[in-house]
Amino acid sequence: MRASASELADRLAQSAEAVCRHYLSAGRRAGNYWIAGDVSNSKGRSLYVHLSGPRRGRWADGATAQFGDLLDLVRETCGLVDFHDVADEARRFLRLPESEPLRSGDSVGSRPAGGMSSASERARRLFAMSRPLQGTLAEAYLRHRGIVAAARHGSLRFHPSCYYRDLTTGAKSAFPALIAAVTDAAGMITGVHRTWLDPRGSGKAPVDDPRRSLGGLLGNAVRFSFPTIGPVPIMGAGEGIETMLSLNAVMPAMPVVAALSANHLAAFRFPAGCRRLYVAADADAAGRHGIDRLSRRAQAAGVLPLVLSPELGDFNEDLRRLGPDRLMARLREQLIPEDAMAFLAT
Repeated sequence: MRASASELADRLAQSAEAVCRHYLSAGRRAGNYWIAGDVSNSKGRSLYVHLSGPRRGRWADGATAQFGDLLDLVRETCGLVDFHDVADEARRFLRLPESEPLRSGDSVGSRPAGGMSSASERARRLFAMSRPLQGTLAEAYLRHRGIVAAARHGSLRFHPSCYYRDLTTGAKSAFPALIAAVTDAAGMITGVHRTWLDPRGSGKAPVDDPRRSLGGLLGNAVRFSFPTIGPVPIMGAGEGIETMLSLNAVMPAMPVVAALSANHLAAFRFPAGCRRLYVAADADAAGRHGIDRLSRRAQAAGVLPLVLSPELGDFNEDLRRLGPDRLMARLREQLIPEDAMAFLAT
C-alpha cells in the first residue's frame, strides 16, 4: 500500500512522544506537551508539541511563529531540503519500507512549511520598518565586537523598539534590535534574525534569549557581499552572523552567508555556479555535525567543501582578541593560494 504525506504524518502522530524523544532529545515532557527550545533541538520552552488529544502531533514555536505536523518537524530538525528525503527519514523512523512511494498529488514536497508564508510576510514588514545601520546602536554593538564596516551591508538594519515577549512569563516589552534579513537565492526576504540590544549600549538586552529568528530559514541565509546577479563560484558559509561578519571583515570581497544554526547550515542551498565552499567551523558538536552534512551535500553537487578553523573559540573571538592581522595569517594557511591572493585584505 502506498502512503501519502498525510498518512505518514498521522503515523508519526500516533508515536508523538517517541518522535519527540528522538528528534527533540534536548526537550522534556510537561503534561500533555513536549517542550523544547526550537527545531534545532536546543534547550528551552518556546516550542511545544501536542502529545495527545485531537491536535496530537501538531507543534508550534512561539519565538519563530513556525508550526506544523510531525513531518514538518522531521524536515526542520534534520535540516532536509529535498522532501523525498523527509519521507525517507520518516519511513526509517517508522520502520516502513524505503521503496514505498508517496502517492502522486499528495507528496510531501507539495506541502508548504508550516506557518511560513505568514511568518515570512511579518519578517518582511519588520525589515521594511527598520532603518539603515549607520550611526545606530546596532552599528556600535557590532563595532564593539570588532566589526567596523557592518553598515555597508544592506542585509543589516536597526529597529529602535522591537517587540519582545518572554516565553516563560508571557511578559511583553521592547528593546532596540539588530535586524538581519534572511534571503533565498533570488534575493527575496524569507525571514529575519533579531538580536535585541541593551539600550545603555553594553551588549545584548538583559533577557533570557536575546536572539530569535522569524520566517523561512530552511535553505536560506543572511548574505554578505553577494553579487546581485551572476554566478558565485567561491563563497563562505557558517552559522553565526558575527562569525561570518568577522571573516568578511578580513575578506571583504568573498561572498559569505550566515545560516543561523547548525541544522540550517546543513540545509543551505548553494548558489548557481558555486565551485568552492569554505565552511566556518564552530567548536560545538552540533556545529561539526552541520558541517559534515553540508560537506556531503556539497560534494554530491560537485562543489568542493573546505573547512576553515578558528584559532580560539570562533572567528569573532579571533578577530577581537588576536586582531585582524593574526586572523588573516590563520586564514592564509587554510585558503587555496589563489583564493588567499584574491580575497584576503592587504
